Amino acid sequence: MIIPNIAPRRPRVLLVTSPYHSGVVEAAGVWLPLAFVYLAGAARAAGAEVLVYDAMSLFATHDDIARVIADFRPDVVGTTAITATEPDARVICETAKRWDPAVKTVVGNVHATFCWQDVLRDPNVDFVVRGEGEATLAELVRAVAAGEGWDRIAGLAWKRDGVPVSNAARGLAPDLDALPRAWDLVDWPRYWYRPRPGGQLAIVSSARGCAQRCSFCSQQKFWARTWRGRDPLRFVEELELLRDTYGVRVAMLSDETPTASRERWERVLDLLAERRTGVELLMETRVDDILRDEAILPKYVRAGVSHVYVGVESTSQSTLDLYQKDIRVAESRRAIELINAHGMVSETSFVLGTPDETVESIRNTVELAKWYAPDMAFFLALTPWPYADLAPQLDSRIVTRDYRRYNLVEPVMKPDRLTVEELGRELHRATGHFFRHKFENLGQLSPEKRSFMVRVLKLLIENSYLGDEMRRMAQHAQMPESVRAMLGELDSGARDAGIRAGHEARPVVSSR
Repeated sequence: MIIPNIAPRRPRVLLVTSPYHSGVVEAAGVWLPLAFVYLAGAARAAGAEVLVYDAMSLFATHDDIARVIADFRPDVVGTTAITATEPDARVICETAKRWDPAVKTVVGNVHATFCWQDVLRDPNVDFVVRGEGEATLAELVRAVAAGEGWDRIAGLAWKRDGVPVSNAARGLAPDLDALPRAWDLVDWPRYWYRPRPGGQLAIVSSARGCAQRCSFCSQQKFWARTWRGRDPLRFVEELELLRDTYGVRVAMLSDETPTASRERWERVLDLLAERRTGVELLMETRVDDILRDEAILPKYVRAGVSHVYVGVESTSQSTLDLYQKDIRVAESRRAIELINAHGMVSETSFVLGTPDETVESIRNTVELAKWYAPDMAFFLALTPWPYADLAPQLDSRIVTRDYRRYNLVEPVMKPDRLTVEELGRELHRATGHFFRHKFENLGQLSPEKRSFMVRVLKLLIENSYLGDEMRRMAQHAQMPESVRAMLGELDSGARDAGIRAGHEARPVVSSR
């Protein structure tokens, strides 16, 4: 009897984003899940067949996810959990187990890394990937195919006899350029940057890590205050690949601090300018790095950097010290002045809601924010992630443990002299008043910035949690007639584009 030589079926891995929305990121664009590009590349290199389902960008529902699971029939279902998406990550795992109890479920990202024991207490979660996930997921794929071996995988937490346990920590990847990436699995037409017509958008990484010590932030903790940069040439070549292969015209750096190494960052800028990539760059960095780079800011512009976010966070030095930002108030204003002076869009945020916050202090912050004069400013709720350094000091003030509200938009802790509802109203009012001032003074901006800001107003009205506030502001602000005319032109252009496209540009399966 001849036994046929039949190769075993490749394990199937489904990576799913949570169908979570807070009305923040949707305003500016549709953002691809870069982490899944790397994780899919790692799983595929380990022999898996991989499907990426971006439920968040699709505005999908959990029922939609259930149908994808049934159609793809995965062996492993993986998702990620920041604090706000942790409840949805659990539902995804429950959905997978309901389809087939034998499927292996895995959760990663910041919240899962630090709260792994809580996450694993859910009977539907089999594994948690702690920290940087590519190598851990690749080994897990091989272990699942073999039916054993996860007790030896560094960076993995799991359950032994129903009790959460964690293997040894995994070191960080020594060479970021060596990590495989599955750009071909991205559904490219779905991702675009709304303020720029034709702005096919990529999210890219030139570095990982943060060596700062901000007490409210998750990133410095996740990366253990380390930083690694990619080779400048390899990074620029990747941008060229995305441009030439997938039509990318705008790229946002996912890096927490791309500028941490002045020498490396200047080499990136020089290469971008020399090779004329033509890709517009959006980025964030630190106030002190902008001050350090004052002499080379023209290189930012020549390289295609058009939009720079810096985290000011507060106009109060005592609050900055509480947040351990390691910057001075005057430095923040100077950094914004420099970004503006070079024609780049300046954006910042202010974190409000400290225990001593009052209506007066919030409104004073708004007035100082106007004086700082960024093009865009957002006023966010201080949110003590359960693993943040600041959390123990604020635990007694937390009014809800519903993690879906831990999104920087909805206040989850009470100051001494404000109710949570009053704080929420003041946060909305703050952003509305800032932008009202901005749009009443658009004549002070260059024509290019003025056009950009009108598009921003339209996007905030139509796509953000601030829609009602922005509509009221647009109705009552003393806007120049030219601005109202530009808004009208955008409305007309959007209607025409919708008619031409048959309203098929965004395949929304849920109206949420």
